[in-house]
Amino acid sequence: MSAVSIIVPIYNAGAQLKRCVDSILTQEFQDFELLLMDDGSTDDSAQIIDEYAQKDARVRAVHKSNSGVSDTRNQAMRLAKGTYIQFVDADDWLSRDATKLMVRAIEESGADMVITDFYRVIGTRISHKGDIDEEGAITRREYADDMLEDPADFYYGVVWNKLYKRSILEEHHLEMDVTLNWCEDFIFNMEYVLHCRTIQVLKAPVYYYVRTHGSLVAQNSGLAATVRMKINVIQYYSAFYRSIYGAEEYATRRPEIYGFLIDFARDGNVTPLAPGTKKLGEENVRAVTDPALGTNILTAQYYERKLLEYYLKPIALQNDIRILDAAVLLYLVKICRPVSTELMADLTGLPKSSVSSSLQRLRGKKLVETVKPEKSPKKEKREKTEKKSRRITLYAPTAPEGIVRQMSQVLADFDRIRLDGFSAAEREEYLTLRVRSAERIREFFAGMEKSELPAMGEQNQ
Repeated sequence: MSAVSIIVPIYNAGAQLKRCVDSILTQEFQDFELLLMDDGSTDDSAQIIDEYAQKDARVRAVHKSNSGVSDTRNQAMRLAKGTYIQFVDADDWLSRDATKLMVRAIEESGADMVITDFYRVIGTRISHKGDIDEEGAITRREYADDMLEDPADFYYGVVWNKLYKRSILEEHHLEMDVTLNWCEDFIFNMEYVLHCRTIQVLKAPVYYYVRTHGSLVAQNSGLAATVRMKINVIQYYSAFYRSIYGAEEYATRRPEIYGFLIDFARDGNVTPLAPGTKKLGEENVRAVTDPALGTNILTAQYYERKLLEYYLKPIALQNDIRILDAAVLLYLVKICRPVSTELMADLTGLPKSSVSSSLQRLRGKKLVETVKPEKSPKKEKREKTEKKSRRITLYAPTAPEGIVRQMSQVLADFDRIRLDGFSAAEREEYLTLRVRSAERIREFFAGMEKSELPAMGEQNQ
């Protein structure tokens, strides 16, 4: 049995389908089955998914008569064998770490659902979209409170930025309502949340959403059309909040709840000059892979640095810090003792000014704190006799256990890629030799200090 069943409903999506499927098959997390559900396509979609199924045993190509996206998803859920269910639309695609991050989030938190941020794509521009500001596990009531502030946001309504437990779907017989052609996924989500104890919020955007011409969102953008469709949905929406809040609180908040009727559906537009808008591709950590660079100790260090940045990126996004800040935090967490700005700059090879600004940002996020350096009795006595003494500020990590655990995962992922293809014996030998090499270099510099310090002392006399 696979860990995840990834479901892709397909109808005449041949033009974009390969991009979507390739993004799934190249996921870092590989323990999945892929259900490609052809809903009676009349283009070359059927042929494309058959070709994938022939090449990859994880792919199952399912051909059916046209019955709509809801029924297609329902049929796929009945066929699914994974512990978790993940949905992807054929026009869209995933970041390479999408399934890995979602599975980790649900398993480490013990939550019943994961909800993630996403990238909204228009042409060659993208924008990071999300709604819940805090990373971590929240209760279904907290989720309902957040949703009430912006109920028509795609963040809550769609199924493709969430990870579900198949056991909950089966136990409570949850499916899409095939009688609706609008908001059926929103209703499905509300019914699912009613059976959740906690929902894990993942602030890293892992999904690329492209709105296509002719979609329901594009067609039904007017207020009158929106209200007409929402009247058919309001009974589900009201029942959801009545169940969450109870009759008494529901009555007091009913006007707020019925604001859903006039709230426009928003899928996150992209404004070219707005803060946070990027050119597609700029959101990723990339490395120059030109063979002309050659392979040597210097390029090896370059590729290792870029790989580390790639794995630090989700931590940076989740905590609203830069990748550089995350790298400084990684050093602090792993050094296991307070260090100065000067030493941190030396260790990381970064300018002191950059390290200093990173430490201040991390301190503002309460991820590091300043500590007073410990003094020996002799040093303390000597400083009392001095009129002025240079004050050294040391920094120590105060990051919560969850971030510390993520840092360990970063290093584990880093080793998994750079040592891919090594046998167990080769891995052990390689890591042993690297430690021995580092020890030799350390001894070289220690010896240099011993030989030079007396001369420097004599010169100062």
